[in-house]
Amino acid sequence: MGDTGGFGLAGRRIVVTGGSRGLGERIVRRLVLEGCSVATCARDEEHLRRLADSLEVFTRPLDVTTPELLEEFVAEAASEFGGLDGVVACAGGSRGRALDTATPQDWTTTWELNAGHTARLVAAAAPHLRAVGGGSVVIVSSISGWKPGPQAQYGAAKAAQIHLATSLARELGADGIRVNAVSPGSMLIPGKRWDRMRLEEPDRFATFTQEFPGRRLVDPAEVAAVVAFLLSDAASGISGANIPVDRAQNAPTPDGY
Repeated sequence: MGDTGGFGLAGRRIVVTGGSRGLGERIVRRLVLEGCSVATCARDEEHLRRLADSLEVFTRPLDVTTPELLEEFVAEAASEFGGLDGVVACAGGSRGRALDTATPQDWTTTWELNAGHTARLVAAAAPHLRAVGGGSVVIVSSISGWKPGPQAQYGAAKAAQIHLATSLARELGADGIRVNAVSPGSMLIPGKRWDRMRLEEPDRFATFTQEFPGRRLVDPAEVAAVVAFLLSDAASGISGANIPVDRAQNAPTPDGY
């Protein structure tokens, strides 16, 4: 449905982690357009401030891997809104490179940024979702979670997020809480990796686009629309699923195996 509203989400109260830039920002903007009350957090205070200047959103600067800060933020958001109806785990990232150079700390940090923060977010939000009779959790994983490509620590953490969705959907389903994963393909986001390649290495970028049958990378607005759908009652029968939004992409990177 592009960037227009239309999933009947008006009045829903949603927490989105990592919502200050890129895909996270697009998700926040889509949900606000839908009429949601949105709380978001990120490490970059300046980008959060810019977001809050352009939208009516509840923001907090924090690192989602820091013990207790994420849980405090969820509690604050629930108090501010008078409850929660859904959460989106969008914060993520990777540390380190190949196996022979990545440190144990790179693996630990990558895990905490992705799977670790997701588990803590859902645990913190679950009591608030139970209080309203259920709700929806959307976990932003990646094509790298189910199609092999470098780096292994990132793919492993993203695969863990997909497993969290399937397992937690079973665990929380009796409480009326749905849990799903969304796995975006390579997205063209201004200033990010693929956009830089498009500008700086046009020949290599053109070769990479051949991984997509339509020769076009994923638009983050397309992912945000799927997230909004999964948060809505229109997706009431969907739980424990991993929804690829990758335009039938093959290898997840130009260096794919």
